[in-house]
Amino acid sequence: MESRAKALGHPIHPMLIVLPLGLLIAAVIFDVMYFITDNSTWSIVAYYDIAAGILSGLLAAVFGLRDWAAIPSGTRAKSVGLLHGVGNVVVLLLFAVSWWLRRDTPDHVPTTFAFILALAGLVLGGVTGWLGGELIYRLGVGVEPGAHLDASNSLSGKPAATPAKQRVI
Repeated sequence: MESRAKALGHPIHPMLIVLPLGLLIAAVIFDVMYFITDNSTWSIVAYYDIAAGILSGLLAAVFGLRDWAAIPSGTRAKSVGLLHGVGNVVVLLLFAVSWWLRRDTPDHVPTTFAFILALAGLVLGGVTGWLGGELIYRLGVGVEPGAHLDASNSLSGKPAATPAKQRVI
C-alpha cells in the first residue's frame, strides 16, 4: 500500500520519525549522564531534547495519521497502525509529563519520577517502533506497488513496477 504523503517520491512519515526518536533517546542518555556525573549541563540538554522531540513527534504524527487513514478498514494493517499511532501518542505524553515535571527545578534536573516516565516512554517507543517496522516490512504499508531491486529512481517519474533492466539469475 503506497503512502499518501510523499516528498520527492518518498513517504514523509518515515523520514520525520528519525528526529523525535533520536532526540528522545538522547534525552534519556543525557539523564543517565547527569545521574552519573552530577553535571547539570546534561539535565539542561535533556530538557530541551525532550521539548524538541515532542514537537517533532507531533509533526511526524500528522503524516502518520494521514497514511493510517488510507489503510483499508478491517485489515490487520489498520489495527497494527492504530496500536502504533496510539502507542506513540502515549510515548509523547509520557515524555511531556516528564518535561513538565522538570520545568521548575534548578537546571531542569529530573526527579526520579520524571526519569522513570522518560524511561517508560523509551521502552514503549521500542514497542511502537517494532509495530512501525511490522507495518512496513511485513504488511507493506508505505511501499510503492511493484517495488523491486531494479526499480527506477523515484525522481524518474516511472512507476516502480517498470523494471529499469532485466536481471538474470
